Parts: sequence; C-alpha cells; structure tokens
Amino acid sequence: MCNLYRMTKTPDEVAGWFDAVNEAAGSNVGGEVYPGYPGLVVAGGAVTQMGWGFPLQRKGASGQPLKPKPVNNARTDKIDGFFWKSSFQKRRCLIPLTGWAEAEGPKGAMTRTWMGMPGTDLFAAAGIWRTSDEWGDGYSMIMTEAAGTAAEVHSRMPVLLAPETYETWLTGEPEAALRLCRPWNDRLLIDRTDEPWSRSSQASLL
Repeated sequence: MCNLYRMTKTPDEVAGWFDAVNEAAGSNVGGEVYPGYPGLVVAGGAVTQMGWGFPLQRKGASGQPLKPKPVNNARTDKIDGFFWKSSFQKRRCLIPLTGWAEAEGPKGAMTRTWMGMPGTDLFAAAGIWRTSDEWGDGYSMIMTEAAGTAAEVHSRMPVLLAPETYETWLTGEPEAALRLCRPWNDRLLIDRTDEPWSRSSQASLL
C-alpha cells in the first residue's frame, strides 16, 4: 500500500497539466505527502487541497473517543463496502503525484524505495473523496494488486491512470471506472535509497 508519495509540482503546474482550474492558490501542501496531511487533488474540473485520508472513528479501552485515524488507501476489492461505496459511485478524483514510496528492508531499519513513471515527472493515481465533520474534505487512494516492476517491491500498488482514461474515471459510470482498477503492467522506475522509512508515514487501509 502507499503511505507516502511525492508531489513536487506547484498547483499552477498541476492545473496546466490536467487542464483544470487552480483553486489551491496559497495551499500548504508539502513536497512529501503523508496520511492525515494535505495534498492536491483534481475533481470537478479544479485543482483543490484536501486531507489525505477518510476519518475512522476510534474508542479507547474504556470507551472514550480517540482522535480519528486517517484511512488513506482503499482496496479495489472492498470499494463496494459501506465505508467507500458512495464516494466511489459519486465522488472520484485524480491524485497528482511525481512518485510514491514503499518500505523495504529489515524491521527497524527499513528504507524508502521510490517508484515513478518513465518519461514523465507527473502522473495520476485514482482517488475518491468525501466531506467529513471531522476534517472537511478528504481523499483516499485506490489500491490494487501489484504487477510487473511494482511487484518486485510490494504486493500492492496505487491504481495508476493513463491520460486517456482520466475522464472515464472522473465522470464515467461506476462499472466503467471499476474496469480501470487494475495493476499497471508497464515498466516503472525504481529508486532504492538509503533514506530511513519514517514512522510518521504509517496509516491504514480498508
């Protein structure tokens, strides 16, 4: 699953790339995006800022409410469940990114392995979004089984979208969008680094 990705382009650059209106001027999106932090999404013809993750209510051992947990990844085989279904059917978005990371190595000494698209430094993953009382607008990334190059690093990967499928994902019928939720079999770039895997990038997947 993906708990860390890069988005090194400005909102203006993203808006130009996706032929969208920039409604994220003055956003505070960092170059590395972690669960619970703000990121850019393309929805409704505009680039906007939302929080990465749907809030999941939690309770402590004695029943007291705890801070919600950001569920930042939605599995393809579970998007017809209660937690995701309405968003998948009615509120799909594009998540612009320039690369995503997975953890590799022994426990306690894991490092970041970055993956990206060859020939381009900006691409899109499939996302869904909704509004919550806790955090306002938030988005989650659709995940599928890994294949090809990505399977060398992790068993799951984001649903990557080719430009010609953007409109189908955003506005097509749910059945057509679901057909796009498949592994990316083309070559990907892999960069195994010595960067330590940060604990702040840990989150949830349903």
